[in-house]
Amino acid sequence: MNKVILMGRLTRDPEVRYSQGDQATAVARYTLAVDRRFKRDGDQQTADFIQCVAFGRTGEFAERYLRKGTKIAVTGRIQTGSYTNREGQRVYTTEVVVEDHEFAESRNAGGDNSGSGYAPADRPSPGSAAGDGFMNIPDGIDEELPFS
Repeated sequence: MNKVILMGRLTRDPEVRYSQGDQATAVARYTLAVDRRFKRDGDQQTADFIQCVAFGRTGEFAERYLRKGTKIAVTGRIQTGSYTNREGQRVYTTEVVVEDHEFAESRNAGGDNSGSGYAPADRPSPGSAAGDGFMNIPDGIDEELPFS
């Protein structure tokens, strides 16, 4: 079984491209900084930087909502490959093919992300939320909820 679960922060905004053809597919690439659990003696690096790629609707989600500094949880699979660079050297690659990703903290929990919030401009403004950070539920919606 090839299954990966990661939690970390984006090191930069996702780079998104679309495939050619009638059915253009989004391909989003980003790097996830994942903190190491323990620090070894003399080891300066406390995080691993893992390359991720998301296709289709998952890639569109990344383009629309993910920004540098966003903390997310990712599930997917490891994929390895290789190619020959311009100098004729064989280069080996390892990346996580993202099957699903979701936010791992609220927008305000990460501190100041320099205005790089998760929500696009068409989301409700924070002023429409209650004081606890949740949106107000309209009156009369109780009948539509599947539980009581």
